[in-house]
Amino acid sequence: MKAKYVLVVFAAVLCAGCEKNFFETDSPSAMDVSVFKSTQTTEQAVYAIYNIFGEDKSFRNRLCGGYVAINTDIEHSSKSEDKDWAIYCTSKGTGDISTSNGKDPWAYLNAAVERANVVIDGIRTYSDTTDATFRYLLGETLTLRAFCYLEMIKLWGDVPACFEAFDGRDINDLYIDKTDRNVIYEQLRKDLREAADLMPWSGECPGTAANFTGRPSKALALGLLARMDMMYAGLAMRPNVFTKGGTKDCSVQYNVKDAEMRKALYQEVVWACAQIIKQEDYKLVTLENGGFEKVWRDLCADKTDYSHSEFIWALPFLDGARGQVLALTGLKISDKVPGKLINTEFLGDGNTNNTKVQAMIEIVPTFYYLYDAQDLRRDVTICPFAWEYDNGSGVSSDLSCFAGAESSEKKLYQKLSDVSTMHLGKLRPEWMVRSYQSNEDCIDMPVLRYADVLLMFAEAAIGSKEGNAPDNLYGLNAQEQFDKVRHRAGVDTKTLTFEAIVDERAFEFCGENIRKYDLMRWGLLASSLENTMKELADLQAGTGKYEGRSDSIYFTYRQDNSYAQTGIKGYVFDRFVGLNIGEGRPAEFDKTQGWVAKAFYVKEDNDGNVIKYLDPSTYFLYKEGTNIDMHQYWPIFDVNINASNGTLWNDYEY
Repeated sequence: MKAKYVLVVFAAVLCAGCEKNFFETDSPSAMDVSVFKSTQTTEQAVYAIYNIFGEDKSFRNRLCGGYVAINTDIEHSSKSEDKDWAIYCTSKGTGDISTSNGKDPWAYLNAAVERANVVIDGIRTYSDTTDATFRYLLGETLTLRAFCYLEMIKLWGDVPACFEAFDGRDINDLYIDKTDRNVIYEQLRKDLREAADLMPWSGECPGTAANFTGRPSKALALGLLARMDMMYAGLAMRPNVFTKGGTKDCSVQYNVKDAEMRKALYQEVVWACAQIIKQEDYKLVTLENGGFEKVWRDLCADKTDYSHSEFIWALPFLDGARGQVLALTGLKISDKVPGKLINTEFLGDGNTNNTKVQAMIEIVPTFYYLYDAQDLRRDVTICPFAWEYDNGSGVSSDLSCFAGAESSEKKLYQKLSDVSTMHLGKLRPEWMVRSYQSNEDCIDMPVLRYADVLLMFAEAAIGSKEGNAPDNLYGLNAQEQFDKVRHRAGVDTKTLTFEAIVDERAFEFCGENIRKYDLMRWGLLASSLENTMKELADLQAGTGKYEGRSDSIYFTYRQDNSYAQTGIKGYVFDRFVGLNIGEGRPAEFDKTQGWVAKAFYVKEDNDGNVIKYLDPSTYFLYKEGTNIDMHQYWPIFDVNINASNGTLWNDYEY
């Protein structure tokens, strides 16, 4: 049962950089303290934090993917390349992300922090914290606040440290200076360890939080602690001297200069992950139990039973309410589809379609060739096709693709893309078990999977990039934890090294808003993007390790009506040849009816000019001349800075 977003009884608060813009005249301090005498009303106050996650420009459709973690060496924005937020020159003004009315990601994340502060202060002051339910709710709120802060640090670097609720006594307390992120990291370390002590494992959580992937448990607090420590111990773009008012004097450097402290952080990661592994190793969906594909089928099918899910936490969206995770980042449904997949509802007059998947995250095609050909994650993660519809006119599809089909048939089919538009396939509308309308699919947002715990343990156990390994692995073997993930993928073991971790985390977490932040903490963001652009040139030319690639893809269709609604025939790929290096024109191409050949790397325009799909003038991962490292972060938006009374500023050449 998914958590319902319930508006809390205290005054609605919207922060714009921890300057709180009250929609009502009463401050939170005016709240009836009896709210925190009852577990039921206290839980409603916690739900009010979740309510913010469902607001427009919050996790509902801006912080859920496609905006926050691209471009990388494996992921590419499908938005037009003049959208500056996709090319490491994010706008400070208005647009898709920042608006002029304070309803933007910065404002909502700070609003969630303020609501969490009110609940934390209220429980500590007025609740019976010997009661297991109150203890859980306090732990849950500490964890939600930490999650919000980790998202803010990932997006902006240094942000205000605001860990107490505004009490209304001094108006100047509305404005909090931007703070060195290490101050926040240290507070979150305390908070998450406390939260892990307060909350039980999922099956023992109280009420509807029990055995539910949409509510935190001890494992989430420990997992976020590990994720934060990996960030804290890693590299980041930082001001060389923290300067109020802003500075361009910035460089990629360790957050923590002391190597012994970094070692202590890796030790804490190992400690936190070891607790989860020893308690919940059943959570990895093994190859024998359905494997990697099942992880994503279950998410799309709204399976939220914690004991049968790999997700330690997936941010919940209520069916019929809000949430565009799949609509923004799922497998593409063409804008031209006035028909529909079986699990989408058509709204319109027959000529338009309000239900679609924008597929904002596309896969950098060189990534396809990094996978072992036997890796079961590859074809789940990367789809060289989108869903297309032919309404029976025969105009939008070539009948030669559909042997024996009549031109009047209404066809829903997998249409081959070109090399520049390979789609993310982890979230697919055909895997849903309910319908959705317009763009509100309400699929839960992935946050933390058990596979991440295994790989964080393995990485921390070898001391990550610097090799500053901790002394105590708590009886666990790092190679074995690493091998569990590879075994589930159907590939052989590989010696655990830092380079192996860099590759494995790409194979496992592509499209999950993780890769960019991994590259940042490893100090590899700029170099990986630059190297990938060189690889793309080789792929386009068919040179280097791509020598022998086929210019065309060869395929046949088979009819499969399981994904199509009544009256529409469905077609999916049957035989598919030419994508792997060394695959050429199949011998049976001229002998068997239904084979089709499509160019994959080039096309001719109406004037007969050859257009290369991966031409660097049109397909690129960063704008030429951009200082990639300097623009690791979003700028704080003008609307938030202008309302901050001088407490906010931008660094990094913004």
